[in-house]
Amino acid sequence: MVDGEELLRRWEKTVERLFRDGVIKSEPVRRAFLKYPRYLFVQKRYCSYAHVDEPLPIPAGQTISAPHMVAIMLELAELKPGMKVLEVGTGSGWNAALIAELVKTDVYTVERIPELVEFARRNLQRAGVENVHVFLGDGSKGFPPKVPYDRIIVTAGAPEIPGPLVEQLKPGGRLIIPVGSYHLWQDLYIVDKTEKGKTKKRRWGGVAFVPLVGEYGWRE
Repeated sequence: MVDGEELLRRWEKTVERLFRDGVIKSEPVRRAFLKYPRYLFVQKRYCSYAHVDEPLPIPAGQTISAPHMVAIMLELAELKPGMKVLEVGTGSGWNAALIAELVKTDVYTVERIPELVEFARRNLQRAGVENVHVFLGDGSKGFPPKVPYDRIIVTAGAPEIPGPLVEQLKPGGRLIIPVGSYHLWQDLYIVDKTEKGKTKKRRWGGVAFVPLVGEYGWRE
């Protein structure tokens, strides 16, 4: 069993490599990664692999994303303190913890699988994250109680961009979402809502995420 000091040493090396390679571009994202190592958000048997830049299994047949993919999406989101953020697809809770560290305010995240809701809540509590609120529900419909949002980040692949998510963005807001096939592959899109309420989207590149299941996603 790898001890805590070694886990941290490995993680710091991974973060520095991502920063050196230009995947992590900003100092706030780098600091967030160092504050909340991925090994705090995986099952114990995977802790010694948490520094590896690959997805890892989490309960209910889902995955925690590779560190480079999380960093890319956070950088594309251009998160700033005070922003109201909705995450769709809580999973392990790791991405929500990083978002919360970047915006310094409450983050709302929706997960459809009850087992993962509890898994994420335990992980967040253990990591000392107090400003992430995890809700059970269909994230493809967004989260109406807290609209509108400055940013919406979706961590599952949709067949198309869900209308409710665009509607729940503030003017000037941004949506980050993978769109494409049920499994491999999707394209990552950045969708910006103008001050006049129109949308502009651009494609970042190819990605691979678990499917977004829900009324405005894939059907089970």
